[in-house]
Amino acid sequence: MKELQYLNKYFKKYKFQFLLGILITIAAQIFSLFTPELIGNSIKAIEEFHKNGNVPASVIKDELLNNILLIIATTLIAGVLTFLMRQTLIVMSRHVEFDLKNEIFRHYENLSQSFYKRNRTGDLMNRISEDVGKVRMYVGPAVMYALNTIIRFAVVITHMYIISPKLTLYTLLPLPLLAYSIYKVSTQINKRSALYQQNLSRLSTFTQEMFSGIRVIKAYALEPQKQADFTDLSRDSKAKNMSLAKVNAQFGPLMILLIGISNLVVIYVGGMMYINGNIPDIGVIAQFILYINMLTWPVASLGWISSMVQEAEASQKRINEFLKTEPEIQNANNERTAVLGSIAFNNVTFTYEDTNITALKNISFNVNKGETLAILGKTGSGKSTVLSLISRLYDVQKGTITIDGENIKDINLYDLRNSIGFVPQDAFLFSDSIKNNIKFGNEDATEDEIITVAKKAVVHSNIEGFTKQYETILGERGITLSGGQKQRVSIARALIKDAPVLLLDDCLSAVDTETEEAILNNLEEFCRDKTTIIVSHRVSSAKNADKIIILEDGKIIQQGTHNQLVNEQGYYKELYLKQLSEKELQ
Repeated sequence: MKELQYLNKYFKKYKFQFLLGILITIAAQIFSLFTPELIGNSIKAIEEFHKNGNVPASVIKDELLNNILLIIATTLIAGVLTFLMRQTLIVMSRHVEFDLKNEIFRHYENLSQSFYKRNRTGDLMNRISEDVGKVRMYVGPAVMYALNTIIRFAVVITHMYIISPKLTLYTLLPLPLLAYSIYKVSTQINKRSALYQQNLSRLSTFTQEMFSGIRVIKAYALEPQKQADFTDLSRDSKAKNMSLAKVNAQFGPLMILLIGISNLVVIYVGGMMYINGNIPDIGVIAQFILYINMLTWPVASLGWISSMVQEAEASQKRINEFLKTEPEIQNANNERTAVLGSIAFNNVTFTYEDTNITALKNISFNVNKGETLAILGKTGSGKSTVLSLISRLYDVQKGTITIDGENIKDINLYDLRNSIGFVPQDAFLFSDSIKNNIKFGNEDATEDEIITVAKKAVVHSNIEGFTKQYETILGERGITLSGGQKQRVSIARALIKDAPVLLLDDCLSAVDTETEEAILNNLEEFCRDKTTIIVSHRVSSAKNADKIIILEDGKIIQQGTHNQLVNEQGYYKELYLKQLSEKELQ
């Protein structure tokens, strides 16, 4: 139960609902006690009538009728109270489920980029859905039935003891055996439940990856192989689930056996006590049998409760693993910060921890507010890493990055990222309308503003060609659009944010040179007072920049303006001449 202690804060939050549920449960159990007692009294009255013929039959008949009416009334009241108990405690568990899912989601949002490199999407989804569902079953049904069982045991056994302490003792003899059985079976459930949940995460991860990469699977005709892999995973999941189910299945028969033994004890021992005159009437035996049967469901539910608790323990442990993961990127300053856009790298070195690749090696440069910097270089030279460090998706290990003269780590993280319009290399669009994908950069944007930025990104005419235009719903990851269209919608999304810093990570690679030229001209006008950093493989994207740096193997090997670099030997001039000749051939 150690892992489940994390949920105590939610029990405190909803303590009034919880306490109300307990009070209703106690009341329901008290009213349920009337039925055995009334039945016992009825049998006692019939017995006395047969023993003493002087009691009029009409009196017995009236007494039996009154008892029947009381049984109906108390049963109805107990039923209504049980309904209210479920409404109170189960609804509380849904509130806890809602809060826990939101807590996990917020934590996921705060975790650093490296966390998502180490963990798979399917596993993250499984913990926020399947694992939280298991925990909800503990907070709701498990707690409810546990309370119901404890209170019923306390109320019923106390009442039995008042009637006949000796018979109560004999009746409860099987309970130690029951407790030991539950302990042994619960241990197995905990182990097998953890294994099943781990396998379910692997299955979710595999499925998510296959659906995301379905085009590649079809292109390489890998459907039969992937089907076989999925079947193997499913078979393993089935085996673990069946193993868990077999242990769970032991509880029901075990509980019924022990209750049956208790009934036999009541009949034999109670019968002998009645014969010997140790109990006043045979109605007591009937009462005890009814009391024992009242305990049948609570006792039988112990196995189910134990199973839910053990499964929730395993699931909460998996949830806690992530909730205890501290974000590597911390916000050291909660005061609001106005970012203007002057950026400087001072002897910055950065190594990716997961691959141990040093992407940047002691680089220094600066770009003033309102200037445009272009970064060129071969694949893997560290261009995208520069943009990731400016956005604080990662933190530098050596050297410093300053913005407006202040260390980037001392700037409010929310204000920093809110002041940046970022177009990533891999354009990601959501399964929503084109309009909402653009508005992602500014939720309050008007229709005119959306159309304006779409025109600047040279995608307006494409959108107008769709049947539903800006209301067109995109497929997953924007699959409805071509590569170039996705890039241009992403550019529009960054432009509508109207942030003082604009980062463009090779975001024109999928468009033709004519469209690229049009976009760059629009950006030159739009970004006149913004700090803009363009990462590209093309000289055409960089030639109008105020500054250009060339990266190779994480080092700056050239820097200057377009005119300076084309007049000196090196990578930039070679790339310029190569791309110029390619353009002439076209």
